[in-house]
Amino acid sequence: MLAVLTVVVVALGAAMVALGRASALEAISFATGAVAVWLVVKESIWNFPISILNTAGYSVVFFQARLYGDAALNVVYCALGVMGWYLWRFGGDRRTPLRVTRAPRAELALVAVAMVAGTILLWRTLHFVGGSASFWDATTTSLSLGAQWLLNRKRLENWHIWIVVDVIYIPLYASRGLHLTAGLYAIFLVMAVIGLLSWRKAAV
Repeated sequence: MLAVLTVVVVALGAAMVALGRASALEAISFATGAVAVWLVVKESIWNFPISILNTAGYSVVFFQARLYGDAALNVVYCALGVMGWYLWRFGGDRRTPLRVTRAPRAELALVAVAMVAGTILLWRTLHFVGGSASFWDATTTSLSLGAQWLLNRKRLENWHIWIVVDVIYIPLYASRGLHLTAGLYAIFLVMAVIGLLSWRKAAV
């Protein structure tokens, strides 16, 4: 099913460009995003170089749509992608590859506090600079950073946060005219549910 969804995304991106409904950059970012999530679900370390390419493209797309929080988030994702790449390869015991684990309660509590504080700070900042949908932009940015932190540590709970993020992103992007990206996040939502179920079986 994951492979089918990925093929559908790539084909849809190409069709939207041909119809003039999306830019080539958004379509490329659209396609690489789906491939990257598919690789994460499969626990493939190659999700990180694809994700870095994806986030670099989306940082430009979101800046042009005045979603400044998401634009900045994707720049940060590039750095986090490098960090995650290293951790998945060498972050386990005695520099072994990481395995899927459940996050300790203390870590989840710290991540939750950071996400709430980040939302408040970003909301004020984005409102000041005239960002679009500043509250929801700040919320999804902070939640995504928390999810990415847990993903980099290969924590099962990252999928719970991504599911919430995807539910918010779909109408947010549609309201900004980014219909292709809104469709991508609908597919991400399905992939996140599959990822949660798959990683739950692999968790130690």
